[in-house]
Formats: sequence, C-alpha cells, structure tokens
Amino acid sequence: MVASAVSTLTTRRSSYPGWFYLPAAVIYGVLFLLPTFASFYFSLTRWSLFSSSFIGFENFIQFFREPFLIQGLVNTIIYAVITSGLKVVIGMLLAVMLTSQIMARGLLRSLVFFPVLVSTIGVGITFTVLMHPTQGAINEGLALLGIKGPGWLTDPKVALFSVALVDVWKGVGLATVIYIAGIVAIPKDYYEAARIDGGTKLQNFFYITLPLSRPATATVITLSFIGGLRTFDLIWAMTKGGPGFASDTIASVIYKQYQSGFFGLSTAGNVVLFILIAILVVPITIFLNRREGHQ
Repeated sequence: MVASAVSTLTTRRSSYPGWFYLPAAVIYGVLFLLPTFASFYFSLTRWSLFSSSFIGFENFIQFFREPFLIQGLVNTIIYAVITSGLKVVIGMLLAVMLTSQIMARGLLRSLVFFPVLVSTIGVGITFTVLMHPTQGAINEGLALLGIKGPGWLTDPKVALFSVALVDVWKGVGLATVIYIAGIVAIPKDYYEAARIDGGTKLQNFFYITLPLSRPATATVITLSFIGGLRTFDLIWAMTKGGPGFASDTIASVIYKQYQSGFFGLSTAGNVVLFILIAILVVPITIFLNRREGHQ
C-alpha cells in the first residue's frame, strides 16, 4: 500500500500541467499546421503576392500533365531507395567497425561524421568540380589507372546515381552515429554468452547486433527515405535537374514552376509531394515499428 501510494504520488508530481505544453503547441501550430493548411488552400487558387482567385483542382490537373513529371516521380523514388538503402548498409558496417577495439576510434568517428556538418551547397559545388568529365580529379585519377571515367554529371544515364552517391557520402555519418548509439545500448551479456558458446564475430553480427539494432535501423530508414523523397538542394547544386530532365525530382520540378511564376501550380506540387511522402513513409514506419514490437 505504502509503495503504491509513493509511486502514485511520484507520478503525479512528475506530470506536467496542461498549460506547460501551450508554448510548444503555439509554435507547432504557427510554424507547421498553419502553413500546411494554407498550402492546401493556395494549391486550389491562382495566386500572387497581392491577390488570389479560386480555381479548384485545375493546378493539380495541370501539374500531372507536365511531360516530365512521371520521370521526376520515378527519379525521386529511385533516389530515395538508393540513398536510404546505402546509408543503412554502410552506416551499419561503419558503426560495427567504430564500436570495435581499433586505433584512433574517436578520430575516425569524427571524420565519418564531419560531412554531415558541411553545407550541402558546398558539397554539391565541390563534387561538381571533382566530377568534371575532362578536368575533374576523379576522372583524372581513373585515367592514371587506364580507366576512362564516365560523364558523372553529363551522362543522362549516370547523373542521378552520381548525385545519389554524393548524398550517401554526406549523410552516412548521421546513420553511423545512430547505429553506434544502438549498438552501444545492446547489453554486453549477449556477447559474453555468445563468446562462451563459441560464437564467431560473424555470428555475433547476424544473431545479436543486427536484430537488436532494429530500432536504429527503423530510425535510419525513416529519416533517410524522407530526406531522399524531398531532396532538392544537392540536385540543384550539382545538375539543376539535368542533363535535360534526367536527374529531375519532384522538388526540382516544383522549383522550376515557381521560377516561372506559376505559384499556384508549384504550391499544388508541394501538396502532391507531401501526400506522396505520407503515402510511402507512414506504412513503412508502421511496418518497422510493428516488427520491432515483435522482437
């Protein structure tokens, strides 16, 4: 009885009053909810900075009639799958290495995470120079080995994948940090029991590290996939959607419409992108969390 009363009293004292959440709710409403509902409204109008007229779903109809929208949609999904998949695999492998007993482990962790801190535009400009088809350091290095490098950003078949690889280089550090936190949180008793039973390092990885890192995997997949679907800055800095429309994503198509002065049309595109992310990410998140709950 006494223990129960103390527990209840502690719980009551540690709970926050309702008004305590009000500032966060106001900020969330002003910075997220209000712009979201405003976007839905303005996507149904033809608007400028000083006037708007309601036109219904005409913006959406026109947006889906864009000749390169389907290619942009396919490119967006391909980009998101490639970047999120590689970040999961490479991030996990780097995290395993950086949680093992290796020399200069702290320094290596800093080096892996450093690209995350660099400006995306800066990274894009730098790799645009490095990937120049004739004067870039990458192709010049390949030429020394007798290999003719491709037109990384000028070949329509390669451009999207080149930008995706740069995205992975920049973002894998965050995935690695998340995985390091997940691996460090695994109780050492599992590894000790496996050592006593004669388990190898490979068996430890597949039967202990990998399954018990599922929460980290779910986080990395969700964040990376959302980032891949809404990517714009790196694409625009390196290719501007080119050559032609080969590396266009939905976000770059939206920006081109905005540049042309079609504000209502670009707003409709933002709504389409919002719905696309929700349709793809919500089921994935539910699935990952459900699988996590069964562990």
